[in-house]
Amino acid sequence: MGKEFLFEPVKVKSIKTKNRVIKTPIPVPASKPIVEMLRKYEPISMAGQPLIIWDRARGVHVFDRWGNKWLDFSSGVLVTNAGHAAPEIEKAIVATAKKPMHHSYCFPNAERAALVEFIVKQIAPKYLDKVFLLTTGSEAVECALKICRAYGHKNNGRKKDVIISFESDFHGRTMGSQMAGGSPALKDWIVNHDPNMINVPCPDGFRGKDQSFNLFLRTLREKNIDPKNIAGVIMESFQGGSAIRLPVEYMKKLRTFLDKHKALLIFDEVQACIGRSGKMFTFEHYGVRADLICCGKGITSGLPLSTVIGKSDWMNIFPPGSMTSTHTGNPIICAAALANLKVIKSKKLVQNSAKQGIVLAKTVKKLWKKYPDRIGWGESVGLVGALQMVTAPGTTIPDHDTAFAIVKYCVEHGLMLFGPVGNGGGTVKICPPLCITREQLEEGLGVLEEGFDKVCGKK
Repeated sequence: MGKEFLFEPVKVKSIKTKNRVIKTPIPVPASKPIVEMLRKYEPISMAGQPLIIWDRARGVHVFDRWGNKWLDFSSGVLVTNAGHAAPEIEKAIVATAKKPMHHSYCFPNAERAALVEFIVKQIAPKYLDKVFLLTTGSEAVECALKICRAYGHKNNGRKKDVIISFESDFHGRTMGSQMAGGSPALKDWIVNHDPNMINVPCPDGFRGKDQSFNLFLRTLREKNIDPKNIAGVIMESFQGGSAIRLPVEYMKKLRTFLDKHKALLIFDEVQACIGRSGKMFTFEHYGVRADLICCGKGITSGLPLSTVIGKSDWMNIFPPGSMTSTHTGNPIICAAALANLKVIKSKKLVQNSAKQGIVLAKTVKKLWKKYPDRIGWGESVGLVGALQMVTAPGTTIPDHDTAFAIVKYCVEHGLMLFGPVGNGGGTVKICPPLCITREQLEEGLGVLEEGFDKVCGKK
């Protein structure tokens, strides 16, 4: 799917702006011992990111220890929504760590109570009233699937077991989340696939040209799925590898269908939550109700925490002690998450995401129009954008090499991007922290355009 970033320092012309400083070859030659240590002791799967040794980060900037500075268009990986090391979050972490209490398992603590109350009262839709805290996005997805099926069994028997998900959606790297996911390449290692986890085509307009809800119904018939046996549907609110959302009319019909057949709708918002799309939750763009929401990444802007948000009717289905997690409600992480959510609300970062998203969308469309032979699809919403590179005009075959070269150029010139993602690793993803200013965004987009011109303009 991807390829390794090799340690081959490139000398570029010195860069010095308010947001970017490059004064050494990239990767920095002096960083080689650290890279070699990582290559020696970690699996090769960890070699998919540019070889920049992050030393510290603040706001929208990443620094190494050799005097270089990057404008960050990665947010880690859609994590640092409030910016890197926001002072309010840093203060909450330090104060809680000094208490001292670094762990309390499921024993009650005040930090956990304050966080779940704030999420229910200030963040979640008014019709959802319970929050379960976990550690990773994959864990949240597994938990949501467990709740969904258990609720189906309780109300309609063991046959109500079918989980529907969409092709090309990504739901995590654990067994259940990868079986639910829509990428066949990611589940080759699974021998015994769950026969009741069913993928249906995604009406994305690019690979899935048919965008009518009839496609969903026709696929169920072709796969011999009785609608009354569907426990629920899980979907990414925007596809992680493409930033694509489903048509609003399709989503409204899906919600009606699931209500008719007493099935739950799970929105995987691990990438998409807490303002990334210009709304607190991306599914709000559809104007439909969520039954379960999986959150992660941006919910803390830096520390490992995820949540499942839902309604008492199904969230209370498991008795005490039967749905827990070792690090659930960790006091330090809960304090950080609460501070993060308060920063995002008080500084109106959701609104900033929507405002700056207009600027991002213009550049995505401009590049797509400029290189229609190289870009198969361009999409953005709020402060997430994606450009899917293709090998030839009119095809959907991902062009990983071109995407890789664009990312490499940008990183060498002071714009931090993560390695290409999505189908075949052909997508260049753009996702700066939500605190970015228009000036900073435009500078970064200028570098991105240079990268496309440099790589695509030659051919």
